[in-house]
Amino acid sequence: MLPYKRSQRVSDLIREEVAEIIMYKLKDPRLGFVTVTGVEMTPDLKTARVFVSILKEEDRDISLEVLNASKAFIRSILTRRLKMKFIPAVEFRIDTSIDYGFKIDRLLKEIKEQDEDT
Repeated sequence: MLPYKRSQRVSDLIREEVAEIIMYKLKDPRLGFVTVTGVEMTPDLKTARVFVSILKEEDRDISLEVLNASKAFIRSILTRRLKMKFIPAVEFRIDTSIDYGFKIDRLLKEIKEQDEDT
């Protein structure tokens, strides 16, 4: 028996494939530097929420628009690459965990500086 659920295995596979599709197949010049950080599958494997991190703050809205406009194109390529009965619908969302990590790091540095001052 495999150590983790099928939805986890499928999400890992979709993360790799979507990252490759964005890198090599999408040719939109408005697309910023995008990193696919994770995929969350619904339990029925019908929807994949793809979390992306976009390097520049000002490119986030435009890049997210481009990705959401390209959902059908990305899903059509996934249909050819994956051997699944149903190919999940793809939704793109901004991954806020990186920003949250930076915020925690900044707060810890501030606490450390306050401790050094006293």
